[in-house]
Amino acid sequence: MGKPTGFLEYERQCGPVVAPADRIRDFKEFHKELPLEEQRLQGARCMECGVPFCQAGVMIAGMASGCPLHNLVPEINDLVYHGNWEQAYVRLSKTHCFPEFTSRVCPALCEAACTCGLHSAPVSTKENERAVIEYAYANGLVKADAPKVRTGKKVAVIGSGPAGLAAAQQLNRRGHSVTVYERSDRPGGLLRYGIPNMKLEKSVIDRRIKLMEESGIKFVCNVNVGKDITGKELLKQYDRVVLACGASNPRDIKVPGREAKGIRFAVDFLSEVTKTLLDSDFTKIPYELAKGKNVLVIGGGDTGNDCVGTAIRLGAASVTQLEMMPKPPECRAQSNPWPEWPKVLKTDYGQEEAIDQFGHDPRIYQTTVTEFKKNKDGNVCAAKIVSLTPKKDEKTGRMNMVPVEGTEKEIPVDLVLIAAGFLGSEVYVPDSFGVKCNGRTNVDTKSGEYQTSAERVFTAGDMHRGQSLVVWAIAEGRAAAKAVDESLMGYSEL
Repeated sequence: MGKPTGFLEYERQCGPVVAPADRIRDFKEFHKELPLEEQRLQGARCMECGVPFCQAGVMIAGMASGCPLHNLVPEINDLVYHGNWEQAYVRLSKTHCFPEFTSRVCPALCEAACTCGLHSAPVSTKENERAVIEYAYANGLVKADAPKVRTGKKVAVIGSGPAGLAAAQQLNRRGHSVTVYERSDRPGGLLRYGIPNMKLEKSVIDRRIKLMEESGIKFVCNVNVGKDITGKELLKQYDRVVLACGASNPRDIKVPGREAKGIRFAVDFLSEVTKTLLDSDFTKIPYELAKGKNVLVIGGGDTGNDCVGTAIRLGAASVTQLEMMPKPPECRAQSNPWPEWPKVLKTDYGQEEAIDQFGHDPRIYQTTVTEFKKNKDGNVCAAKIVSLTPKKDEKTGRMNMVPVEGTEKEIPVDLVLIAAGFLGSEVYVPDSFGVKCNGRTNVDTKSGEYQTSAERVFTAGDMHRGQSLVVWAIAEGRAAAKAVDESLMGYSEL
């Protein structure tokens, strides 16, 4: 422990953030980094607890507490404090494939479980992690790691999101020949097209993909496995297959008027914006998608927030965000003690920008849509909404959100973005391999395992566990790679 009194001497300090009024002018990342000397002092705040919940990654009350990757958090923070950035990178690399991704988009499960956060502000582990990996890139420490010996075994990874990339990297390091198939025009999956550029600049992905290619991993884009090529054909070419296609089946809103034009799934909208930016090298911004429009976002999660921030950058006249559940408390409830994940109110960057632009929080809690209206041209022009209230189901004991009579009202709407979550994987891929899915349409495996019902076919990430976080996808990709390696070699050193 580098500084036993560090958590008493230093306040939590994060890198500067570009003001909302300025950052909405472009799609660049707006979270900046502290100078290394200042970041070093943040490492001193780590208490190096006897029981480091930050790296536990255990489930408490149905929620993750600490990092699922089991990063060596106290060790890394200590090395950060001592300014030993190279060794900090070595420690981080033992458990983590892509710190540059999670240090930008992860909600920081490690910080939520930090002991220092019980009575004060938690250690800024996420920003420490970003400082470590960016130092490593800037100083040539992150290199292509082609294996010295190849095993002669071939593995196909279907999907190039965080789970697929993690599995591919680990299997390639072991010496297997890995080919990654991606149905989009560029690798990255959710990282590329599901997360806006201002949260994760795509050059960060390209930087990593280039190193993976130099390490011997082959990427094949614009191939939709299950349609352009069958599972049977792939199993003839490869010794093992890993399905990592994500939970890409969006939950719909089935109400009257749903067929109106201008009602879109959130990820389709975000993907179109990002693709337009990338195809034009950021010279064309697709203002026509939202400029001057009253935008309604249905869903209060991360994707809904990304839609709010994106619509504002595209010149929306107004943005309203509906959330079915009650407004969370600002502080932990007694029923939600540390180190559980804090179920408290979070105002994210999109909501901050809406408050700055329109003078109020865009979120309306305990509200849902009952009907969409369209004009003579078939375009959506209004939405009927109704307030909800919790009511206990006497038969099941569950609390349901039910409409409150007399609270219906109509709001003008020109664009609707449905960000209501996902229902599991798109079944045509597992069907092509003869793989069974469970009732949630996730690929079925035994508990804690990654082998599917089909011989030589494995799975990982959201396709396996359902809609989740990038950090969980990376953890699953690593674990699936180990399972594949064991099935090929009889043992694994991964």
